[in-house]
Amino acid sequence: MLYPWIRPLLFKLSQKDPELAHEYALKALKLLGRSPRVLRALSRISSYEDPSLRQELLGLSFKNPVGLAAGFDKNARVLHELAALGFGFLEAGTVTRYPQQGNPRPRIFRFPQDKALLNRMGFNNEGADAISRRLQEMPPAPIPVGISIGKSKLTPLDKAVEDYLYSLQRLYPYGSYFAINVSSPNTPGLRTLQEKDQLEALVGALQRESQALSERTGTPRRPLLVKISPDLDWPAVDELLEVCLSRGVDGLIAVNTTLAREGLTVQINEAGGLSGKPLHKKALEMVRYIHNHAGLPVIGVGGIFNAQETFAMLKAGAKLVQIYTGLIYEGPGVVYRINQGLRQLMRKYGLRQIQEIAG
Repeated sequence: MLYPWIRPLLFKLSQKDPELAHEYALKALKLLGRSPRVLRALSRISSYEDPSLRQELLGLSFKNPVGLAAGFDKNARVLHELAALGFGFLEAGTVTRYPQQGNPRPRIFRFPQDKALLNRMGFNNEGADAISRRLQEMPPAPIPVGISIGKSKLTPLDKAVEDYLYSLQRLYPYGSYFAINVSSPNTPGLRTLQEKDQLEALVGALQRESQALSERTGTPRRPLLVKISPDLDWPAVDELLEVCLSRGVDGLIAVNTTLAREGLTVQINEAGGLSGKPLHKKALEMVRYIHNHAGLPVIGVGGIFNAQETFAMLKAGAKLVQIYTGLIYEGPGVVYRINQGLRQLMRKYGLRQIQEIAG
């Protein structure tokens, strides 16, 4: 409730470098996490609980369908604090094999009139070894936590498989699922890994390693999901889906940020991937296409700010959704409002369980 009052100040303080607002938020969450009592109180007021929103998917239990997209907690520092905001699941990362600083700042740009963000972060993170050590020392989060893995910038494309395999091996005990990020526009050449031959090699190797790690550790195999670009044409999407189906991929995350600038009322001369409201229509189209042509579970991402947009994404065929830009503009209360509004929409249409929305 306070966020509409805080946001103007937060945006003003970080006007020259919006990444500062992100850093302030992480520090504030870390501070809250020092007190278990405060964290429990935060969870009580932030969580909208209703049995109708629960579902089993990918061998995991989700108390509601609203997750946090990768990119917010890149280094898995505040998982418990984020869980207390009422999310149904989280996605940490994107994590690369080697630590890297990412692209020069400023590398995030806000466009409030369009409720959009542009970023060219470049997978800045502490690397798989450091993040694995942190997760080893951390109690498991109370909700599923996926981990997004990507290619290090210094790794040549012909060594990309080794890069992803290393991160999977180091992080395997700690991820509820793994997102294979081959669609960020901010790592040179990364999107070529969506092409048929390269994706087959990558996904095949990760599936084999996931199975081997499962057998070695005596734990359930972790689901693998491919994160797809919104900028692929439909023949390229068909090829990608063919690979995912033939290689037994567990699901897809649709979509990553876009290089297109459609739907903006301002002219942007900055490079990077666009997220937020202008992406919503394309994200819906992609989710619907995947649902109709592959039938694989989809996590829908792109321009979700409220319950109506969440309902539309689930109606298009998504099983779960993720938010990021919506959290930046609407504040942490958006998770509660989406879940509460979703339940109201379900009552309106006579739906008793979340799975019934897609029909």
